[in-house]
Amino acid sequence: MTISVEQARDLVLARCGVLETEDVPLLESLGRVLAADARSDIDVAPFDNSAMDGYAVRATDLAGASQDSPATLAVISHIAAGDYSEIEVGPGQAARIMTGAPVPPGADAVVMVEYTEAGEVSGSTGGTVHVMREVREGENIRRRAEEVSAGDVVLEAGEVIGPAAVGLLASTGHATATVYRRPRVAVISTGDELVEVAEKPGPGKIRNSNSYSIAAQVIAAGAIPLRYPILRDDPDATREAFTRAAAEADFIVTSGGVSVGDFDYVKPVLEELGEMEFCKVAMRPGNPQTLGSISGVPFFGLPGNPTSTFVGFEIFVRPSLRYMQGHTKLDRPRQAATLAHDVKKKQDRRYFLRARLDRRDDGALSVALSGSQSSALLTAAHRGNCLLVLPEGEGFFSEGSTVEVIRLDMEEGIA
Repeated sequence: MTISVEQARDLVLARCGVLETEDVPLLESLGRVLAADARSDIDVAPFDNSAMDGYAVRATDLAGASQDSPATLAVISHIAAGDYSEIEVGPGQAARIMTGAPVPPGADAVVMVEYTEAGEVSGSTGGTVHVMREVREGENIRRRAEEVSAGDVVLEAGEVIGPAAVGLLASTGHATATVYRRPRVAVISTGDELVEVAEKPGPGKIRNSNSYSIAAQVIAAGAIPLRYPILRDDPDATREAFTRAAAEADFIVTSGGVSVGDFDYVKPVLEELGEMEFCKVAMRPGNPQTLGSISGVPFFGLPGNPTSTFVGFEIFVRPSLRYMQGHTKLDRPRQAATLAHDVKKKQDRRYFLRARLDRRDDGALSVALSGSQSSALLTAAHRGNCLLVLPEGEGFFSEGSTVEVIRLDMEEGIA
């Protein structure tokens, strides 16, 4: 039985579960989903500090100060970042201060150095400074606990850790982060026609490109690929490889061997070792998509043609791997665009065509096919940046029609 894309996607996700958590070094948490609230062990900022290079002053001392009538203050100390001064700034006094340095007692504002002029010099910290503008209380001071207080939650469970979040975790005492584990994905390419990439194909042979493209898609989805040797068209070898994969991996992806040829052993061995949910989806490219499980490990069989494999992974496998890592945003952004030329298709299936989206001079989005749509060729997928989605039930889409695209160049969750 052939099922719809939506039915297939729901069934794939239902086979998956969110993986357990692990603690990883902070930099290894980038792009991962936080599994537990992260709290700060200190106030951030930990003390009142200067936001600028300049002079720590009392705002009242600069009332009426201007370029024509500057206020002259006695410089009593010089405070660098990392220093701490207990010398109090009194009436008519100032402390030279650098960005990030603690604001000394008595000072309630910092005037930028650009609005000052050095006066008399008396030793390394003495002398005077002429200030040529007023300041308000609190100006150029970053207050203690301005961002968070000790004990506050700085990142909540479920948030995706980006570069700024890494910095926030570092500033609040987290050398490690508790995140959901990345799934290990067995990548198995099948077929007697396959040879390794370094080998020049002989008559009737092709290079094993799918193993590499699928592994790359696994990495792009945040998971860990386990690339298996080429699986020959042999039931015993297929049985052995699938049994090993179910013991080593959290998810199994195969390419090839899912059709109805005399040497296609993926489906019969899958049914023997586990169970099969479906084997056909009303889509093009890639009608023969196969879902099942072996010993509870989700199994997804992709077609052997490279583009069918590429598209099937994007539509079904990528969302599943993200779900297993705790992500709640599973779908790449979809946008409406204007079709740049006529497109014909069969009416019984949904088409996912490799295309390129561009913005016209008038600001509108326009989409055109990015090359040959042969399921055996990857060039159009490489040159494109989206999948042009054409629904079932219609066979002709004219130039100027409004169509939907899936943005392959944008991450999930982007509006």
